[in-house]
Order: sequence, then C-alpha cells, then structure tokens
Amino acid sequence: MSDSALEQIGPRLRAARRKQNLTLDELATRAGLSASTLSRLESGKRQANLELLLPLTRELRIGIDELIPSAVPDPRVRQSRMTRHGVEIIRLSPRDSPNHTFRMIFRRRADPSNLRTHEGYDWLYVMSGRLRLLLGDQELTLEPGEAAEFDTQVPHAMGSADGAAVEIISIFGHAGERIHTRAKAG
Repeated sequence: MSDSALEQIGPRLRAARRKQNLTLDELATRAGLSASTLSRLESGKRQANLELLLPLTRELRIGIDELIPSAVPDPRVRQSRMTRHGVEIIRLSPRDSPNHTFRMIFRRRADPSNLRTHEGYDWLYVMSGRLRLLLGDQELTLEPGEAAEFDTQVPHAMGSADGAAVEIISIFGHAGERIHTRAKAG
C-alpha cells in the first residue's frame, strides 16, 4: 500500500465517525480504545493496523476497504482509428462507455442519398471547417464553434459543406440518452 493511501485512512476514519454523529470518546469506548489513540489515528500521528482498525470498522458498521482508497485506474483512452465511407474516425472514449465520443474528419461533401436512421442521440461540435448536416427536410451548414444535437431516428447525413476537410467531435448515446451540456452560471 502506498504512503498516500496510508495517509488517507485517518481522514476517512474521521469522516465515517462524524457521519454517524459520534464523538471521539463515544467511538473509542465502543471499540475498546483510548480517545487519544483514536485521535492519533485520525490525525495520522499513529500508524493504522488491523488490531486497531477491526474494532473501529465493526462499531462504525463499515468495511475496511472503505478506509483504504482504491487504486485509480489509468484514465487514458487507447485511441483506435478507422476509416469508414471516407470518414476518418478516432475513438475518444472507452468501448464500454455509455456515451461514445469520436473525433471525425470528413473530406467529402454530405450526400443526400446516404441519409440514415438509427437508435440514439448525437451531439456534435465543429472544430474546424464547415459541416453540412442534412437532417430530415433541413440542410444546415455549421461553422467552427457551433454545436448541434439531434435524435438519430431522424434521417440524417453529414459531410463537408464545401469539399474541404471538416473536423468534429461527436458524442453519441445508443439508448436515446440526450447529452446535457451545462455551463456554470457566472
């Protein structure tokens, strides 16, 4: 166990005790420890061991694992690239994520004969270039900095508006979840 993990046991123990509205004296008495021992554990001045932690966790009705921080997994996403129908697609989210995020680069114009539908919602943001979005009866041109969100059961197609490369970020939810972007009120 790392030193930083050991350093977190005391504050987590204190938080668990306070959550149950127990004083140092109350918990120490119930666990058969002195209040000064418990105080030193919580402040990190005494090293935790199983002999001390077991009676405390029993009285707090928590598992020892709640006092020991879990390892933080590597958050980096292993990008995968593919080209489909002339569109370069780079995955930016894990495969098991409920929402799938992609960086997409279109080098061809949107083709009205390629309108398609499927389950879900798509949210997209134009990074560079001009995106032609065919959506139902609408034909829209989105400029860099513009975003759109739509139900993918509406017939749609995307591509370059002018034949030059266009780069977007797309977040797609399979189960029809809408992406809710929120800005903090200033």
